[in-house]
Amino acid sequence: MNDKPNILLVVADALRADHLSCYGYSHPTSPTIDALAREGVLGERLFCPAIPTQPSFTTLYTGQHPITHGIVTQNGRVELARESPLLPECFIQAGYTTCAIDNLWRARPWFGRGYEYYIDPTIKHTLPIAATCDSLNERAIRWLRSHADEPFFLLIHYWDAHYPLTPPDRYKGLFYTGDNPADPANRSLDAWWKHPVGRLARNTWLRKEEGLITDAEYVIALYDQEIRYLDDGLAPLLATLDELGITENTLVMVTADHGESMTEHGIFFEHYGLYDCTLRIPLIARWPGRLPGERRLPQLLRMSDMAPTLLDAARLPVPKAMEGRSFWRLLTGEEEAGGHERLISLECSWQANWCLRTDQYKLILNRQRNVKGRPPRELYDLLADPEEALNIVDMAPDIADAMEVELEGWIAERLNAQGRSEDPVRDDAITLGRGRR
Repeated sequence: MNDKPNILLVVADALRADHLSCYGYSHPTSPTIDALAREGVLGERLFCPAIPTQPSFTTLYTGQHPITHGIVTQNGRVELARESPLLPECFIQAGYTTCAIDNLWRARPWFGRGYEYYIDPTIKHTLPIAATCDSLNERAIRWLRSHADEPFFLLIHYWDAHYPLTPPDRYKGLFYTGDNPADPANRSLDAWWKHPVGRLARNTWLRKEEGLITDAEYVIALYDQEIRYLDDGLAPLLATLDELGITENTLVMVTADHGESMTEHGIFFEHYGLYDCTLRIPLIARWPGRLPGERRLPQLLRMSDMAPTLLDAARLPVPKAMEGRSFWRLLTGEEEAGGHERLISLECSWQANWCLRTDQYKLILNRQRNVKGRPPRELYDLLADPEEALNIVDMAPDIADAMEVELEGWIAERLNAQGRSEDPVRDDAITLGRGRR
């Protein structure tokens, strides 16, 4: 057995936590992940401080808030600084064999830094999101068989839960309880046809044999089928660890880069809007003999904490430039107190927004008129209204004002420390909606 633990980091794109059975979802979408959670630790409240994919993955790798690393949008004008810390580089410098099964390097070069092996099955496809978990797993299992005797850091980035939602035929009908998904009297998707992504879907993957899909519940079922497909695909990957005899020395961590809205707030099957359905992501960690089974963490955790935690698990030093805090001792049960009192997130996608979240309240500041015509400020009482359905900004102006002062002060302080003054969300807003994933 290696004296260094192996790390298998699974990142499922667009996977919201509350559509997994182990997070209380009503459908059995995730039996494999559920088993991992029973064998290990489940983080109930892990949030990403940036959406969509490129800002979030950069935070995952650097352990920094986006206001620090500067990547706030897809394919924006800012490049990651060469001196920025990167998780794969930390592992390869420590003697690990590093491998990514991913395609983000095609968009931004720093996603390939630190990897000795970079395997991209999507290069055979027109769309970079076209590769399925089966094709990724085939490469991952082959790679594991060749490198099982080396300490490794292996990242696999799955795209199955990301639109277009086209699960294999064997999942057809699963989780859908309606009678006719193409009922012309059903108007639940009408608002979506006005959105560019909706117009594309209407002419491609939502046009089935039975006609144009009209039922939003059918599309939600497609999303759940994709989750089940991905979950089923994890089973042979984990079985390979058993077959190779390295399960006991491998930390498996499952997470996502962001969630997905399923019509909440008028956002259809997309990942914009700083609501919990998009910001809250799964956290499942298993390491037999090192992590206790059936442990749940209620603490508020941030994506920027992931890199320090993985380095801590491997007993490697955490670069000073990483701002996140390791929650490794929360995972092991050595500590019970920890986490954060507040979370600050941003987006520069179809919208340009900031939000401040505490245990009870969330304030969203809309920097410019957005595609849904949201008000300039939104305040939600998360304890009384976890679905974020009622904007109470006019009912609790004192709370909204205090949170706005705190948020704006934090932004100004962080920018001033870097010798900057321009809000990066507003500055990069010209790229809204461009090159998104």
